[in-house]
Amino acid sequence: MKIFNVHEAKTHFSSILALVATGEEVLVAKAGTPVAVISAYRKPAADRKAGLFKGQIDVKESFFEPMEEDFVSFFQ
Repeated sequence: MKIFNVHEAKTHFSSILALVATGEEVLVAKAGTPVAVISAYRKPAADRKAGLFKGQIDVKESFFEPMEEDFVSFFQ
């Protein structure tokens, strides 16, 4: 994996994209600290179909009722 600092990445972005297009991943660092990885886009294997589990999942009405205050306090 090649590493570029932010300034180099901005200056050579087209070259970095060419590397990524060949399948290589590129690490971008700021002051020596890794910040991001640039990798090639991969289309999902299959399109997602809405409603795949329609009619197979039962949601109780109580699911939509407000939660008790002491339970909600765990998330604050």
